[in-house]
Amino acid sequence: MNKVKLFFKDLAKWMLIILAIGVLVGVSSALFLISLDWITNVRESHFEFIYFLPLAGFLVAFLYHKWGKDVAGGNKLILSEYESPKKIIPLKMAPLIYCTTLITHLFGGSAGREGTAIQLSSSISDQFSTLLKLNEADRRILLLCAIAAGFSSIFGTPFAGFIFAFEIVVFRKLSLKGIIPIFACSFLANQITLFCGASHTNYFIKSYYLIDFNSFGWTILVGILFGLCALLFVFLMRILGNFFQKQINFPPLRTFIAGIVLVSLVFLLGNTKYLGLGISGIVDSFQHPAAYYDFLLKIVFTVITLSAGFKGGEVTPLFFIGAVFGSYVSTLIGLPLEISAAIGFVAVFAGATKTPIASSILGMEIFGYQHGIYFFTACFVAVLFSGNYNIYGTKYWSLFTSIKSNKMF
Repeated sequence: MNKVKLFFKDLAKWMLIILAIGVLVGVSSALFLISLDWITNVRESHFEFIYFLPLAGFLVAFLYHKWGKDVAGGNKLILSEYESPKKIIPLKMAPLIYCTTLITHLFGGSAGREGTAIQLSSSISDQFSTLLKLNEADRRILLLCAIAAGFSSIFGTPFAGFIFAFEIVVFRKLSLKGIIPIFACSFLANQITLFCGASHTNYFIKSYYLIDFNSFGWTILVGILFGLCALLFVFLMRILGNFFQKQINFPPLRTFIAGIVLVSLVFLLGNTKYLGLGISGIVDSFQHPAAYYDFLLKIVFTVITLSAGFKGGEVTPLFFIGAVFGSYVSTLIGLPLEISAAIGFVAVFAGATKTPIASSILGMEIFGYQHGIYFFTACFVAVLFSGNYNIYGTKYWSLFTSIKSNKMF
């Protein structure tokens, strides 16, 4: 009888958690997406906002320097709490990351949105760990519920969000008990976000492309190229991040200087294509071949923005980098422009995050399940050639590690 009572008590607890996380994360993601769309439209309508990017950077870093040092780790802090729980993620992470990400985008920083969504969802959700007196194992499940819900609701990809939560922690310390709550939170949060009126960008592949021996070979080749592109991005993030920290002790001064550099680059290039999310650039890459330098310039803008201390995510810029690189590569190889851009869209993301399964599923949810073989092939190859680290600072096995240690076979 006691076992039955405990079962229903546990069931009620998880139903409450699923409902609370699904609704709260869905609403917060909707608010963030709607705010971000409005902010982006304002910036694109007022070029003069770019002049204030250095001051905006100073403000963003000052807010964290003054009140947010304990949450400045962002996604790294969340993953660290999953691995080695120490204390509840402070609720102040939510308003800080929300406001500073909007400031970054309003004045032209090159950043994304997934990092913000995951930090919003995790900081809000983790408060239930105390309220419901969750043990360590249950708290890990709750954090994965939050990660899945944040990712799913910001991109409109519930299956990918579900898998991403598991894959980002390398399937460590998992309990089968968590599968249903994580799956439910991912789907519910996405539905709540849509219900609140937020929308997701639609990317289309107009034709269905059958894979044959030649296209399979080209897919492996571009997978290698996209993996090396991801390696370059992660490497530059680590190098420039360390440089800023060592050379400039005062964080607000780092972002101020980075802002000056970014404004100078905009005037030097004569366009704002590489600022913000870059959604229009992604859409255009599926219709017209991109220039060979587009992906490199987006890497430069994003690395300077994020490594200096501006706030936002890396994923949407990675989508841009991969899509335009794939768009350009299609002019050199035997893959159609649309499919090459779509493969790049997901494969560079896979290489930079070390999440090939989630990235492949994300590709299928966005571009169609019939192209899954392209995505799985390219994503796994990209991860193999993308180095030892991901954008969250976690070290992984890679081809380079195996060759260096002579443990490949």
